[in-house]
Amino acid sequence: MLLLLPFLAGCFASGGAPDGSKGSGGTRLRVALAFPPAEGLSPYGADATILSRLGVTEGLTALDANGAAVPALAASWRRDGDRDWVFTLRDATFQDGGEVTPAAVASSLGHAVAAEPAPAALSGVSLTARAEGATGVRVSTERPDPVLPSRLASPSLAVLAPGAYDEKGRVDPVRTGTGPFALTKLSGSASATLDRHDDYRGGRAQASGIDVRFIADGTARAAALRTGEVDLAEAVPVAQAASLDEGLRRETATTRTTSLMLNTRSGPFHDPALRAAARAAVDTAALADGVYEGYADAGTGIYGPAVTWAEGKRQAPGRRGRAGDPDGTGITLATYDNRPELPEVAQVLKQRLERAGFRVTLEVREYSRIESDALAGEFDAFVLARNTLVDTGDPVAVLASDFTCDGGYNLALLCAEAVDRAVERAEAVADSGARQDAVMAAEAAILATDAVVPLVHQRIITGVGDSVRGVLLDPYERTLVGTGTRR
Repeated sequence: MLLLLPFLAGCFASGGAPDGSKGSGGTRLRVALAFPPAEGLSPYGADATILSRLGVTEGLTALDANGAAVPALAASWRRDGDRDWVFTLRDATFQDGGEVTPAAVASSLGHAVAAEPAPAALSGVSLTARAEGATGVRVSTERPDPVLPSRLASPSLAVLAPGAYDEKGRVDPVRTGTGPFALTKLSGSASATLDRHDDYRGGRAQASGIDVRFIADGTARAAALRTGEVDLAEAVPVAQAASLDEGLRRETATTRTTSLMLNTRSGPFHDPALRAAARAAVDTAALADGVYEGYADAGTGIYGPAVTWAEGKRQAPGRRGRAGDPDGTGITLATYDNRPELPEVAQVLKQRLERAGFRVTLEVREYSRIESDALAGEFDAFVLARNTLVDTGDPVAVLASDFTCDGGYNLALLCAEAVDRAVERAEAVADSGARQDAVMAAEAAILATDAVVPLVHQRIITGVGDSVRGVLLDPYERTLVGTGTRR
């Protein structure tokens, strides 16, 4: 760890004004993020939340603390029939100086629809967008979509300038967003530089820019904050929390659930009896109290305590298969180390599974180097920390993307007719209370397959320098810095 500190100091001594000196009208912020870009900061995958957390991108809508859609680039909206919504735009400019027009918004949404693989927010949804008048955008869906305004709050459906897109389907977020900070440089998976967007519709940010380092090692992130090398450090490891003064720690209850995903398509866990045996081997309370040292709650389902309505509506899973005898069956268990508790969780699971009769090979990589293999089903089991409301704020969305036959983030490779039917029923319900009931029925159908074993519901720790003000922390983990974030 000590050897890393000079390296980090050197990293922040070049480019922009990363030493914290004042740029034009404000001090630059120094931020350490846990996840290096996996897809060149394309908004259509896991990198989308990096852009939203840094204040680079915005969508037509945003989510409030209760998960309801509120205005962002759209000042208002109305429903026009079962399948059409009309959004009225605010006056806004792109970071390249262009005006945010209905045509530009419609084109941006069209590129998201055409992206391969489709953004998780569009899993199971087909939509088109077109300009309507001087300020309107009409969004039409193939089937009625009662939560479309919430869906359009997804970071993966951010509106970018026309110059962001090329003929090969690639997206360049450099100076093409609409948020208070413009991405000006991305240095691979090491760093990024952002400058203030002076024409931001919400007023000039108080910080003149942001200098970002992607530091996958959690101990190094905490050390960089403790020694004053950075002003903000996300995802501080539980094991490092005590090393930080209490005033430097911010604890946030999140909608993130850490789960064991079992490959149902191929390998040993194609057998429901072996999936049941793996589920039976897990002790969720021990993980919450031991690995997370009380910064998590034992897993009860796909949705945890931060989804406040879920517990009162939770349904027991249907009939599950009887646990079989692993009898020395070999499995590969994988995870990533950007969230530092996950390798420890995987190690505890390895011990429990071996005690149950499995032979376990453990593989740990940095997330950007393991995601594609995980999605391709290269592992028998995968430990994943997933924010269940990050994609749309609608609880149905994570079920559609993660557990249906056509889901774009289906790490369990689950394809079950009963699950697809339950998710489709939930998608069709407009009333919020009835939709929640249908979501819980779909959760029960998924849990009955033993494709996923919820482990813990996480509370995250963000490291915040003692001179920093205005940090934006929310249970959906979509925001971090904004116009009022400063030091």
